[in-house]
Amino acid sequence: MNALVTGGGGFLGRHVVERLVAQGDRVRALCRRRHAALEALGVETVVADLRDRQAVVEACDDVEVVFHLAAIAGIGGRWQDYYEINTLGTQHVVDGCRRHGVGRLVFTSSPSVVFDGTDLCGVDESAPYPKHWLAPYPRSKALAEQHVLAANGIDGLQSCALRPHLIWGPGDRQLIPRLLDLARAGRLRQVGSGTNRIDTIYVENAADAHILAAEALKAGSTAAGKAYFISQGEPVNCWEWINQILRLAQLPPICKSVSFAAAWRLGSVLEMAYRLLRIPGEPPMTRFLAAQLAKNHFFDLRRAERDLGYRPRISLSEGMHRLGKSLSAGM
Repeated sequence: MNALVTGGGGFLGRHVVERLVAQGDRVRALCRRRHAALEALGVETVVADLRDRQAVVEACDDVEVVFHLAAIAGIGGRWQDYYEINTLGTQHVVDGCRRHGVGRLVFTSSPSVVFDGTDLCGVDESAPYPKHWLAPYPRSKALAEQHVLAANGIDGLQSCALRPHLIWGPGDRQLIPRLLDLARAGRLRQVGSGTNRIDTIYVENAADAHILAAEALKAGSTAAGKAYFISQGEPVNCWEWINQILRLAQLPPICKSVSFAAAWRLGSVLEMAYRLLRIPGEPPMTRFLAAQLAKNHFFDLRRAERDLGYRPRISLSEGMHRLGKSLSAGM
């Protein structure tokens, strides 16, 4: 098939592109810059920003399926940036699909679209969107997800949304490096009681889920118009998992902690200070981050198992083994 992958140069995007190329598909990637690794795979690259509606719409020409992975992620920052890139950018992708008769759209969403700062223990996709948002990122992704799902069935488009949780593995340039940098600087603290369980997903399993979703999106498919939680299906203790990663990097375990209430208060103060003083970047702590680090958030995968045939191909233990090897080799 002819496929477009937005964010094809990113961590997950690269794995999706490699899977498509390996199965003989023709791939076009929409990225903010050129990537030698993509060009080496024979991938056509369109250099554009998601905010450029015309460029995004034209990138959808002559493709059968779009994997929309590109987004801006974070725990703070300006609402306008998240809205323009994540929400309006996704609307531009949908417009391109409808303009050019694209048959299938797989959107990469996030479980944070249903996170309101309280525990989420084994919830399924019936969990509602929050009435109040703790950060601009989940709000912008929720609006984008709703737009994608509402477009299902219009102009022949079949669409679905995947919600992969905490993507990790060798080659990660965000989650693991940031964690290790904080640990090396002595700034990593356990937030809360240390008993919270979370879902994660190894990057290759996340890529598998995207390919499975594209295959499932056919006329009359039960996958069309739905959202899906995607993870290892094996919740871990958040802080035990973090300490395991630190051991793989030959770093000492976390020995200091802060209560959830204290982290929440600090996050609230820092958010206000950054906003009023117009400090660039993200605060080191926010209410959203405090809740993510202290609360349970793991999910029911039965819908993805039933509709997509999703099963994690790489186990948690195997993924950690591969991560350890990559850390030993310098990622």
